[in-house]
Amino acid sequence: MADLILTKSVLDKTKIEIENALIRAGVNTVLLIDEAGNVVTACKHKNCDLDTTSLAALAAANFGVTAQIAKLIGEDDFALLFHKGKKDSIHFARISNDLILVTIFGENVSLGLVRLRVAQLAKTIEKAFAQIN
Repeated sequence: MADLILTKSVLDKTKIEIENALIRAGVNTVLLIDEAGNVVTACKHKNCDLDTTSLAALAAANFGVTAQIAKLIGEDDFALLFHKGKKDSIHFARISNDLILVTIFGENVSLGLVRLRVAQLAKTIEKAFAQIN
């Protein structure tokens, strides 16, 4: 992974875009992490108490393991992962080569909405981060 030097303006813009696209739509938590499991930015509802550091590390590991599974079946990588729970679900999407967007949402938000908003958001984030590197 290349060195990623972030500016406050890029982080602020990214956080606003995440809040507008996902948090306002009812998503509980969104993390933008790097592939090493470091939190780049986190957005969540005020009543959401979550260990984002541990989640980021485990999400990155999950993506890494899944990439190896993809290779075993002849794929380069899987661009997104989804796990459904009884009350909450989690959606992981690769953003460029170095970033992963982790979205946690409840039954009140549809997977289709999350996938659509994440796809749109990915383009915005890629543009913002391309400007700094």
